[in-house]
Amino acid sequence: MKEAAGEANLTVVAIILIAVIVAIATPLINSLMRSSTRRSCCTDAGGIWSGNQCQAAANDHTGQYDATAYANCVSEAGLDG
Repeated sequence: MKEAAGEANLTVVAIILIAVIVAIATPLINSLMRSSTRRSCCTDAGGIWSGNQCQAAANDHTGQYDATAYANCVSEAGLDG
């Protein structure tokens, strides 16, 4: 009987540890995914990702960066709020 109680306690500890790891990892993964999506939208709009924001390249004399396209992409991805 003592062995069964010990196994049950170990199972509870394992479940709690898994829950803690998931609770910590989920926000980190979500943050990485949002950042990756913003970078992708920036690149698609012809910009460069610098200083945690999308900017036109310093040598972009052709006007290829489209801030509206970036804003639309971010909005469609649900990251504008």
